[in-house]
Amino acid sequence: MLDVEVCKKARLSRDPRFDGKFFIAVKTTGIYCRTTCPVHPPKEENVQYFVSALSAAQAGFRPCLRCRPDSAPGSAPWKGVGATLDRAIALIDQGALQDGTLPQLACRLGVSDRYVRKLFNQYLGVSPKKYALYQQCLFAKKLLHQTRLPITEVALASGFDSIRRFNDCFKSQLQFTPTQMRQQQKKANSNIVLELYYRPPFNWQHMQQFLAKRLIEGLEWTTPQSYGRTFQWHGSQGKFTAVHSPEKHCFNVEIDIDELKSLKPVVNNIRRILDLDADLLQIENDLTRALPNEFKLVPGLRLPGIWSLFEAGIRAILGQQVSVQAAKNLVAQLVHTLGQPKDTGYYFPTPEATADSDLEFLKMPNARRQTLRRFAEYCCLADSAEQPDEWLDIKGIGPWTVAYAKMRGQSDPDIFLASDLGVIKALKTQRKFLETQLSPWRSYLTFQLWSQL
Repeated sequence: MLDVEVCKKARLSRDPRFDGKFFIAVKTTGIYCRTTCPVHPPKEENVQYFVSALSAAQAGFRPCLRCRPDSAPGSAPWKGVGATLDRAIALIDQGALQDGTLPQLACRLGVSDRYVRKLFNQYLGVSPKKYALYQQCLFAKKLLHQTRLPITEVALASGFDSIRRFNDCFKSQLQFTPTQMRQQQKKANSNIVLELYYRPPFNWQHMQQFLAKRLIEGLEWTTPQSYGRTFQWHGSQGKFTAVHSPEKHCFNVEIDIDELKSLKPVVNNIRRILDLDADLLQIENDLTRALPNEFKLVPGLRLPGIWSLFEAGIRAILGQQVSVQAAKNLVAQLVHTLGQPKDTGYYFPTPEATADSDLEFLKMPNARRQTLRRFAEYCCLADSAEQPDEWLDIKGIGPWTVAYAKMRGQSDPDIFLASDLGVIKALKTQRKFLETQLSPWRSYLTFQLWSQL
């Protein structure tokens, strides 16, 4: 938790760099707000600070309808300090407790469900289920604010199976009903268009150029202001286009999806591949302290993600020991040959489609084709395909392939591609440094080095 004096100065300055790092509750109104809320600031004696929106809600405060604290970018500090808690939060945000139980979640984490409950109570002050329900309600609030979806469809998209359960949870968590929330709405979009906020700085030009250089026609599309692609998610299909709005520090994301129940995890995955939850100021400060003085960071560099771990693995294998352009051509051949066609393009090939093909259409060594098939077969059969470190048992997959897939398919922030030819080339112009001292932000260092090529 930040110092009270720091919180006071930050709220009075409305500095967007503090947005999401803490929340302001006003005792006289019973409302909690973001640090950037445009209302006249209340007196300090009427203010209480909370490390998260969830803790403010649990203390009995309801969210401000003007600044919408549910839209604040996520802040790593309040998510806890342990890797297990971070991963549990990520899985819950992806719908793990909507589709499964707490013991199943604990099994995926490799711990007991009792330990998971202990972590949530210790660091967040609530149970895992309460955390999940609150996130569902905040997502429903976003849909009620920003779309014209009927309330029944909002409930489904937020992960609720019953309207009655949805109404009860929404009222208990946010202290007003979905109907009252919809009546407060001034303007809504006819399609699903959501504002996904981030904390500046954000070097969108660099990310857009990185994505454009690796773009697969029919699967992805981009302009200087936007990026979009088709996607598949646990049986659902769709596409999205994210348009950068730098003046609002957000992306306006239009989503077309055939199964609304998958909307929330899809939105969370879009946030991941655009790296919207990173605190770049903290990351860059940590890197600056550990790097030589002459190493000049490019401000606002983020990690451009890949939609799925399987797709990241495929792209990594096809990118072994070849140029970016050559790898892009191979991925395009794979997508256009094996990808499921749609009206305006393609979906990325499934593991089954890749494993069933002889891949003779790919102009590359046969050993590489066999590696690709073995990887696809592994992903068809093994639940542990979500654990990239275990891919090393597959012939033809080495540490670089695994590290690249983790960095872009899981958005792991602590990957240093020491054996990458681009990194090696960039390091020739730099003074030596201990990359271990740059943990846990070595993925950002990798992109900083690539940016110097």
